[in-house]
Amino acid sequence: MKLMRVGEAGREKPALLDADGKIRDLSGHVGDIGGEAISPAGLAKIAAIDPKSLPELGAGRIGACVAGTGKFICIGLNFSDHAAETGATVPPEPVIFMKATSAIVGPNDTVLIPRGSEKTDWEVELGVVIGKTAKYVSEADALDYVAGYCVSHDVSERAFQTERAGQWTKGKSCDTFGPIGPWLVTKDEIADPQNLGMWLKVNGQTMQNGSSRTMVYGVAHIVSYLSQFMSLHPGDVISTGTPPGVGMGMKPPRYLRDGDVVELGIEGLGSQKQSFVADR
Repeated sequence: MKLMRVGEAGREKPALLDADGKIRDLSGHVGDIGGEAISPAGLAKIAAIDPKSLPELGAGRIGACVAGTGKFICIGLNFSDHAAETGATVPPEPVIFMKATSAIVGPNDTVLIPRGSEKTDWEVELGVVIGKTAKYVSEADALDYVAGYCVSHDVSERAFQTERAGQWTKGKSCDTFGPIGPWLVTKDEIADPQNLGMWLKVNGQTMQNGSSRTMVYGVAHIVSYLSQFMSLHPGDVISTGTPPGVGMGMKPPRYLRDGDVVELGIEGLGSQKQSFVADR
């Protein structure tokens, strides 16, 4: 299934995309796409509904594909070819940092370049959405705790991230720096999360053209690893790293400016399109 949220910010309705590409209203059956609705039982309940029995929703703003995210966890330097382009070594364990949940926006919402930014950068990433509480889970069982996958744009301000004192979080958490969606695609539709094409364009020019095959640590390992340190809850999102082609890795580096348009997508998970605007 392709689950989504449609409507004005803060007033989104839960919905699904049917086989004909029509958006169907789920609000008569679930309160939102998050929490219990994306548990194994909740997803089974939605799957039992005949999509044609649901009212059709008109075109409108698409919101973030999951509601009530408690943790937005990111994995750094998780693609061997991306680590190489930044001059970093592949880490011996996953690098974990947090992105503020206040950064989450819809997949096509305007992204604000923060005041003082000179190095706002792009990163297409595979998002993993947790469907049931995971604590001390094995790698063999880890995917049982995944509700599905989505496109995640880990927008970053590199000067804030690496040139100022402290940790990466402040360069990753600016308002609007976390577009997710358009859909939460349930895991039964994705045969292998480690074999998905990933791409990103800036103003129509391809910058990233990679695959989740080059992940250092795969989805199952990441979910298991994180669960050793913290409980993962339904609606939590894990952004699993980016392939090569980011602005900071170019020679000379290239960063986003007021008026730039970024398009990105992942095989089977849909695409996003954002205009970047200076936050005045």
